[in-house]
Amino acid sequence: MTNSTPRRTVLAAALAAAAGTAAATTAPATAAPASPDCVPDASDDCAAARGHAPARGVVDNRFWSSYTDWRCGSAAGTKAVAGHRPGLVLAIPAGRTEYADPHTGRTSAWEYASWTSPVHTPTVPATEVIASWNAHTPPGTWLQVELSGTYSDATDTPWYVLGRWASGDADIRRTSVDDQTDGKSSVWTDTFAIDDAASGLRLRSYRLRLTLYRTPGSGLTPTVWRLGAMASDVPDRFTVPASEPGPAHELTVPRYSQNTHVGQYPEYDNGGEAWCSPTSSQMIVEYWGRRPSAEELAWVNPDFADPQVCHAARFTYDHQYEGCGNWPFNAAYAATYPDMNAVVTRLRSLTELESLVRAGIPAITSQSFRKEELTGAGYGTSGHLMTVIGFTADGDVIANDPASPSNEAVRRIYRRREWENIWLRTKRYNASGKVLSGTGGVCYLYFPDRPSPAQRKALAALGIG
Repeated sequence: MTNSTPRRTVLAAALAAAAGTAAATTAPATAAPASPDCVPDASDDCAAARGHAPARGVVDNRFWSSYTDWRCGSAAGTKAVAGHRPGLVLAIPAGRTEYADPHTGRTSAWEYASWTSPVHTPTVPATEVIASWNAHTPPGTWLQVELSGTYSDATDTPWYVLGRWASGDADIRRTSVDDQTDGKSSVWTDTFAIDDAASGLRLRSYRLRLTLYRTPGSGLTPTVWRLGAMASDVPDRFTVPASEPGPAHELTVPRYSQNTHVGQYPEYDNGGEAWCSPTSSQMIVEYWGRRPSAEELAWVNPDFADPQVCHAARFTYDHQYEGCGNWPFNAAYAATYPDMNAVVTRLRSLTELESLVRAGIPAITSQSFRKEELTGAGYGTSGHLMTVIGFTADGDVIANDPASPSNEAVRRIYRRREWENIWLRTKRYNASGKVLSGTGGVCYLYFPDRPSPAQRKALAALGIG
């Protein structure tokens, strides 16, 4: 029911023990310093050109996805492509490098090109940043996402690797990178975090760097349709204020249990018992009418039910984290399906989640709790993902909970006040009375490239365009 090592648990323990380990080095993929100007039309962070206002308060979303967006910042061998779904591709290699894959032992040569975003100044100076990307990486290609920023004390971070990713696993093993810190901030799997938020230090601004790789001389290229990040500064809290329920609404979302896959493909995070994240991702991918083809599922044992869940686990697996719960990797997996967008963000209230559901957008939420804190769950967890599909007339949460014994038992109703608190809090007590972290409203949002007007409005209210 849980990730092998829940992210907020890792984060809390690591921050408490943070030491000044040197930032990890990355494969050479440098670009000219980013410019905060648009090309060809200079404007602050390209916001006017995009026409998307970021969400205000404790969460800031910023994503580059339009043709104009891709012409911002600095390109070293990449180019923007227009069309139905604008993107960024590798045009002329900026250089050649070798990458020693730590998970296969193979060292291979790659051509690369890069794009560095304009400097973005979040509406909220951040204690945490989580990136998301949506891309197609044909065989023989992969990509890397990095972040660099400026602190509130006017010093700069190093370039941090936030993920090395491919949709497949034949060329490289998708991976996070451990042991990245400068003594002020660190990267924990997929999350950039200020080491000591109580010090008042914050990340004031940041850039993202995207590096595209391909087999030398192949002419291949990844195509990236969306790149961005959620920056946040959620205050420490054991409880959150109660919200008023809105109208009842429920979406029809496929139901899959992770527990029907216990023991299957243990090389991917010990099998189904830890597949809450990919199981939830697969439910929403299929809600939007997408699913892997029979050819793509041919590798799965034909005796296994719901082979697409096994498929999702394999293709979200982070070989460094040794789990399927890497948040951006799940979003990137969902976005490999035709015309799908996916982001990792935080919501500030249950009301925002209700607005999304009423617009037809279910969400995957991350929470941790003791057994007695969520009536009817029947378990406690230090980190678990479930899919919110609706709300009752009383405002209670209707969730497809993959930690159920069967597909038929997946639909659950959880008490609004209990669920709201375990999802939105940032601090909690475990059974021994020890203070641990909560996720503070983390969720995955998957939606089509051409959302309905109501869906577009609900997303825009969060600063997601």
